[in-house]
Amino acid sequence: MKSEVIIEDLQSISEADLPWRELDGKTVLVSGATGMLASYVTGLLLYLHEHAGINITVIALCRNRQKAEQYFGSYLAKPYFHLLIQDVCTPIAYEGKVDYVFHLAGNASPYFINSDPVGIMKCNLLGTINVLEYARKCLSKKVLFASTREVYGKNEEAELLDEQAFGTLNPLDDRSCYPESKRAAESLLKSYYLQYGVNFNAIRIAHSYGPTMKLENDGRVMADLMGDVVAGRDIVLKSSGEAVRAFLYITDAVVGMFTALFYGEPAMAYNLANESEPVSIKDLAHMLAALREDKNIQVVVSEGEHRGYCAYRRTALDTSAIEQLGWKPQISLKEGINRVLRTAAM
Repeated sequence: MKSEVIIEDLQSISEADLPWRELDGKTVLVSGATGMLASYVTGLLLYLHEHAGINITVIALCRNRQKAEQYFGSYLAKPYFHLLIQDVCTPIAYEGKVDYVFHLAGNASPYFINSDPVGIMKCNLLGTINVLEYARKCLSKKVLFASTREVYGKNEEAELLDEQAFGTLNPLDDRSCYPESKRAAESLLKSYYLQYGVNFNAIRIAHSYGPTMKLENDGRVMADLMGDVVAGRDIVLKSSGEAVRAFLYITDAVVGMFTALFYGEPAMAYNLANESEPVSIKDLAHMLAALREDKNIQVVVSEGEHRGYCAYRRTALDTSAIEQLGWKPQISLKEGINRVLRTAAM
């Protein structure tokens, strides 16, 4: 977490108009702590401790010790940082009290949807149960869960998807391991709230990206295209490229999650997206290729197998609910892309 861009991003997040002091004296557990969003959440909590004088104890839960030490090795001896190496699909092994839990573990990439659909479901089902059981036992103040826009399923009649705009999902679709288990995880959250009083917010995130995302063997559009650009190879589209996406830079995503943590209504879900700059995949590919004039990168259309990808037409998310809490995206698509590429070896 020592990249200049990442440090700038963490500073920027810490300057958001949020009541950070409410975290003073609190303990926060982050599951999947080496993931793209989770590593920023973990890094931010540590940044607040070191640079804002806010006494936060951070529990970073993840499976891979080597990767965790790459991210957080400089904190291993700090008394306010604890590395918890385990699978979230087993009961949480930390014995102390935790005030807030960011349950961010899980995979969304088509690569894992195709290769490990059972693992994806286990994380969202067993993992969420283990998080909620732990939060129930230690009387946590809130669980913040990273959900997805895909819980809405196919709803092509709506112009905007608000938090009630549910469509259909085919449980036998190859990709359904992901949205169906996220839906079920949200139902688990609500069930623990109703039965045990465990407070939560579910954040339905759309197309987030940032410097900590994996650029190879991921399968998501932004990661694949940027991976090609960084490697200096031609961009090969797996479709005509006419599909439209809107991308949310990681700092805006993290500020949105903390906005919900501090101000979110109990047991509510919030959409989180930047719908200000929708762009077709083809136009995004050409935009990225133009950034490497030295490599003369070409955009090639090669419509192949779509297994593991969302096949229905995209509908924009209505983010008015979280905007009413004071959140608005700040980072343009061009600026976000430049920040990611600054961290990559080109």
